Amino acid sequence: MALGALRVINTNNSLCLLAGGLFGQQAQAPAQSNQLINTASALSAPTLLNDERDAILAKWNQLQAFWGTGKGYFNNSIPPVDFTQENPFCRFKAVGYSCIPSSKDEDGLVALALNKKEADVRSQQQHLVESLHKVLGGNPTLTVNVEGVKALPDDQTEVIIYVVERSPNGTSKRVPATTLFNYVEQTNVKGQLQQLGVTMSVTRTSLSPAQLKQLLQNPPAGVDPIIWEQAKVDNPEPERLIPVPMVGFKELLRRLKIQEQMTKQHQTRLDIISNDISELQKNQATTVAKIAQYKRKLMDLSHRVLQVLIRQEIQRKSGYAIQVDEEHLRVQLDMIQSELNAPTQFKGRLNELMSQIRMQNHYGAVRAEEKYIVDTDLLREIKQHLKQQQEGLSHLISVIKDDMEDIKIIEQGLHDSVHVRAGKLS
Repeated sequence: MALGALRVINTNNSLCLLAGGLFGQQAQAPAQSNQLINTASALSAPTLLNDERDAILAKWNQLQAFWGTGKGYFNNSIPPVDFTQENPFCRFKAVGYSCIPSSKDEDGLVALALNKKEADVRSQQQHLVESLHKVLGGNPTLTVNVEGVKALPDDQTEVIIYVVERSPNGTSKRVPATTLFNYVEQTNVKGQLQQLGVTMSVTRTSLSPAQLKQLLQNPPAGVDPIIWEQAKVDNPEPERLIPVPMVGFKELLRRLKIQEQMTKQHQTRLDIISNDISELQKNQATTVAKIAQYKRKLMDLSHRVLQVLIRQEIQRKSGYAIQVDEEHLRVQLDMIQSELNAPTQFKGRLNELMSQIRMQNHYGAVRAEEKYIVDTDLLREIKQHLKQQQEGLSHLISVIKDDMEDIKIIEQGLHDSVHVRAGKLS
């Protein structure tokens, strides 16, 4: 795999990526001239055997340099050249991208990599906080807090912590990340952290513009400047991502495991969201059913209120002569009654529907002796449809009957009022 043949983007700014990419790199030391000469001699013109076998040795050294491992012998009086994966001729390299941390040094965030599973760390989180407090000297003015816990590949866990320092006047502030990191990197403190299972620690601070510019301008060790420049050009989000080298299969495997870990976390989150959506859909269906039920109840109550108003109005108007607006109302009611009783209106249509139903029942009884095979699902749908039609007709009939009763009550009230007024006049 040639350098630059693989383009990997990892938006997870986890501890492993930062340690291997942004903050794990050592400053590129200037190459010494004799080392370059020795490397060139080992790859092109070794003089170890002084015969035609030196050409074979040169090819072997080239193969080792491409693999990034082994020793290149080229002269009996000069030590061999050590080929590492950082040498410029190693072919198993690629450039990926990692997120630039956005936390400030004042936030005091330091990430610790523990060689424990996430479940174990969460169950023992309080014990871990107490142990870290002891490592920091047990100062009562210091408080260790956990910002977050996240699973890493190979049964490791990332724990992000910060320390709050309380002053005698009652105010508190976070210990800067660089100060906390420098303390935990001390030899004696690092040994105590290793007993707690901590394998690595890095700061979670953002880079200053000067640091970012210097990091981008200087290609990492063993990376061709042309490939590095192309990686900067191909950066999909220069404001959020920074190119980092991936040297060797181990680094590529580590990035692959992190990608798989993030994919699992995203899938878990999607499953949770899907379950929430399903629950909301069920609640919505229940709410819609309740709304329909309340609408029917409101309609029934409206009819009851109308009946009460009618009776109250009859009692209030008892003994009084029919007024003009009441006469208009009676005319309108007569018109409504005539429309209901008209052959082409609701009553006629209802009678027609009832006749069709009776005819269908009659034809069904006549053809009952004939045997037909009907699909079960189709038969169920037909029954459901007919049931809905029957319920609709029953509801319509009930509404019409209630309206007829209301009209009769109104007519009776008007009739009684007319008799009372006629008796008073006589």
